[in-house]
Amino acid sequence: MAHMDWIGVLEAEGYLGARWLLQRGVALVYVLAFANVLHQWRPLVGDEGLLPAREVLARASWRRAPSLFHLRYSDRLATAIATLGLVVALALVVGLPQAGPVWAPMASFALLWALYLSFVSVGRVFYAFGWESLLLEAGFLAIFLGPGELAPSWVVLLAFRWLLFRVEFGAGMIKLRGDDCWRRLTCTEHHHETQPLPNPLSRRFHLLPRWQHRVEVGANHVTQLVVPFALFLPQPVAGSAAVVMIVTQAYLMLSGNFAWLNLLTIVLATAALPDDWLGWLPVAEPTATTPAWLAVTLVVLALLLVWRSWPPVANLLSPRQRMNASHDPLRLVNSYGAFGSVTRTRYELVIEATADDPSSPGAAWHAYELPAKPTDPTRRPPQIAPYHLRLDWLLWFAAMSPTPDRYPWLVRLLRALLAADPHVLRLLRHDPMTGQRPTAVRVRRGVYRFVDREQTRRTGRWWEVDDLRVVLGPVRGQER
Repeated sequence: MAHMDWIGVLEAEGYLGARWLLQRGVALVYVLAFANVLHQWRPLVGDEGLLPAREVLARASWRRAPSLFHLRYSDRLATAIATLGLVVALALVVGLPQAGPVWAPMASFALLWALYLSFVSVGRVFYAFGWESLLLEAGFLAIFLGPGELAPSWVVLLAFRWLLFRVEFGAGMIKLRGDDCWRRLTCTEHHHETQPLPNPLSRRFHLLPRWQHRVEVGANHVTQLVVPFALFLPQPVAGSAAVVMIVTQAYLMLSGNFAWLNLLTIVLATAALPDDWLGWLPVAEPTATTPAWLAVTLVVLALLLVWRSWPPVANLLSPRQRMNASHDPLRLVNSYGAFGSVTRTRYELVIEATADDPSSPGAAWHAYELPAKPTDPTRRPPQIAPYHLRLDWLLWFAAMSPTPDRYPWLVRLLRALLAADPHVLRLLRHDPMTGQRPTAVRVRRGVYRFVDREQTRRTGRWWEVDDLRVVLGPVRGQER
């Protein structure tokens, strides 16, 4: 009897809907992630990519960069592994493994975690975004959510809430310690215009009155610095806190493109929603008790998470807080944060090509366009998220530097464009050379600012562009 009581303590009654949403939500983000690998891995990190994964595999051990690719690597194998991950993730979205035995959903999520970790560990700067670690940590916790025949565990639900707490509170603290515009409540007067990838509504948010920007920042501080503590209080407080976070993340999704960060954070918040609020979900009551081996595993998991949480807690308390950091190669318990500083000026890099002699004053230069970059000032910013455009994001970072040639991947990008590499060209929205090799390429850097709606109606332009000047090149074809 005592044995059964001990196991029963771990079972969370009234959170079947939360488990349903967590499993399918995390799996859906894995679908996006593996589709992203299939589209972008080869030109970015493949054998002929901008930063080949083989360079990491040659110098890093399993311990430093855990990856199945240490056994063998090829671009074809990477495609096969990503395809397998996509298929398994889709199966979890529709609930096939969850309808099977205890081990089926556990093995499925464990496989997704191991496969995606294999890409992230060797993906270098193209896979160094905070939401990569967030997906891996959420995917690891999802292993232990269990099948529909068992009740979910408090250990796992509280672990998801602890993860959500670190995402929100970490972001709040990095802002409080960082740019003083967060303390003056003025950051969003710049942020919507200068964020990495604006979306169709970003200009509308940018043009809000000053008092609304102050409300935006103040509400952000409350949501990230106060509300997270309520996640660990009884219902309905915990659920209400989760709803506040869900609404805030939905607001962020409306105002910009942040890959799957906002979507995954919304998924994490469902760990605090009780069944009373989720009666519309197709969940059935558990038909079996948690087996002893799984109960022991959950206790071990709890001890592991407590142990691995010390570095993130120390980071949260540190005046030198790191924004996004993994404290172990497996990315089990990480530190998170976003936009500790906000740029006041939007710089953009415009990559151009010519078929003429680049030294001629009359050479005609034409711009390459990427899917989410505002190279063409008449183009409305697109909606990309929750998909992730890695090259577009890194070009935003590179544009902050007046000497972008210090980024090796950018120099290799120019060489790939000179060679008309078909895999790299596939990442573009528009190739002005229509697949032909240019005689030279160059990079110009300029300042982009939103124009108001009246100017757009008159001129068709969304952006005002100033001070475009060459910062790299021309690089001729023979210099490849």
